[in-house]
Amino acid sequence: MKLKKYLVGVICVTMLALLCGCAPESNLDPDSPITINIWHYYNGQQEKAFNKLVEEFNQTEGKDKGVIVESSNYGSVSELGDSVLDAANEKVGSEDMPNIFAAYSDTAYEIDKLGKVVSLNELFSEEELAEYVPGYLEEGYFRGDDLKIFPIAKSTEIFMMNKTDWDKFAKATGAKVSDLDTIEGITKTAEAYYEYTDSLTAEPDDGQAFFGRDAMANYFIIGAKQLGHEIVSGDEEGNAKIDFDKETVRKLWDNYYVPYVNGYFMSKGRFRSDDVKMGNIIACVCSTSGSTYFPKEIIFDDETSYKIESAAKEAPKFKGREDVAVQQGAGLVVTKGSDAENEAAATFLKWFTDEDQNIAFSIDSGYMPVKKDATDEKKILEKTKVKDEQMKQVIIAAADTVNNNELYTPKAVENGTSIRNILEYSMSDKAAADREKIEKLMKSGLSRKEAVKRFTTDQNFEKWYEDTLKALNEAAKQRK
Repeated sequence: MKLKKYLVGVICVTMLALLCGCAPESNLDPDSPITINIWHYYNGQQEKAFNKLVEEFNQTEGKDKGVIVESSNYGSVSELGDSVLDAANEKVGSEDMPNIFAAYSDTAYEIDKLGKVVSLNELFSEEELAEYVPGYLEEGYFRGDDLKIFPIAKSTEIFMMNKTDWDKFAKATGAKVSDLDTIEGITKTAEAYYEYTDSLTAEPDDGQAFFGRDAMANYFIIGAKQLGHEIVSGDEEGNAKIDFDKETVRKLWDNYYVPYVNGYFMSKGRFRSDDVKMGNIIACVCSTSGSTYFPKEIIFDDETSYKIESAAKEAPKFKGREDVAVQQGAGLVVTKGSDAENEAAATFLKWFTDEDQNIAFSIDSGYMPVKKDATDEKKILEKTKVKDEQMKQVIIAAADTVNNNELYTPKAVENGTSIRNILEYSMSDKAAADREKIEKLMKSGLSRKEAVKRFTTDQNFEKWYEDTLKALNEAAKQRK
């Protein structure tokens, strides 16, 4: 009997020792809290929301665990990037590196090359990472499976329109909202809208543009991905590879350049929401983070204005092709510090991206939460108690986009910013410049169709294509 009791005691002690050994030992101490610094570029409502949550963390989770977070605004994205790079390179007069900084992939990639970024795989378990939307994590993986950028809020693109003027057009022509589901449908609808508005006056060729889009680089990258090509990708060393498939690019050309020079599309304001507000267009593709600027009133001049209703839905895609949508927005990067500092950083990131906190931050700033369970539109509307009808539509459209598509953005590569800038401006600048030439030809007496015909030639496309391909390849080969 004594032996039996002895054996039971030994087993219990052994099991307790094993259990204790399995539990990771924390480097944090509530009685001796550690302070970590976060550098960011947030402003306006987003900064208010962020600072409010930092304060809440310090008073709750941070206090319990022994972590104090101090946040600092470093101006614009580029100004923040310069400050972080100066600190990483220990430039004279620069500050010490922060424990966490906000960054897009290009800046994070440069800091990582200096060996100063923590692999978040060391701070998060596989089970924890599985809770996040996969597409949001994908951008942050460098050189295989090293997670270097952590998502805290993301935006995507949606379609928004002036429903008041759309309803007039639809009633007169029989146009359907379902026509706007595809990029090809947008192009055809824009032509029909131009012809409809042209018919309202005696003056020929004075129709109005229907559509515009922000972020032309996204049009290239996401459009090509839907059509089966990755315009920009990288090898294991981070060198850029360009896949500028001519047939794919021609389809992009036919659904942007051609309708633009015809006058069916327009981009005159800084953003397309500005063009909607000025009555230049009635529909656009924009970022969810920019949707808060979509107007509720059209203002032609000081004397002419009217209220409008808006509508939002998923951004159009190429008909019958892959369901791919953009994901964008800076993430947070953890720099190498002591074990305690790294654990403190992870503690904050885990708390910040928990459902309640993350929904509050994201929706307040026009973004989407990053965990799978938090992307449910009903849950978001319930937790945020949004009353504005336009914002409700944006949330529903954004949630549909996240849940119905592969979310994609290119991984960081050498000279990624230069490559993106070429995609951003090469077609849009040419379309705008050629449209101006066409308008001059029309003033000289040519009809719109006669003038447009001079520009929508195969030769014009071929020259632009070769020039753009050359610029992309040169940017990809550049070494810093």
